[in-house]
Amino acid sequence: MGEKVIMYVLQSCPTCAKARLALKREGVDLEERDVGKSQEWLDEARRLGTAVPIIVRGGRVQQGFGGEEG
Repeated sequence: MGEKVIMYVLQSCPTCAKARLALKREGVDLEERDVGKSQEWLDEARRLGTAVPIIVRGGRVQQGFGGEEG
């Protein structure tokens, strides 16, 4: 089983889809939090960054994926 990663996403975000696919290929245990479906998740994401995807992995926060932001 891979490491636990939280990714804040929007369903309409193509960069989020790319990140999802890449992380699943790595075997990452991925928890997605759709900021469009939960005010709590939106508030959490806003504390971490300004654009999705926001990936929280090993205590580190990464905004965007592959040089892109959604």
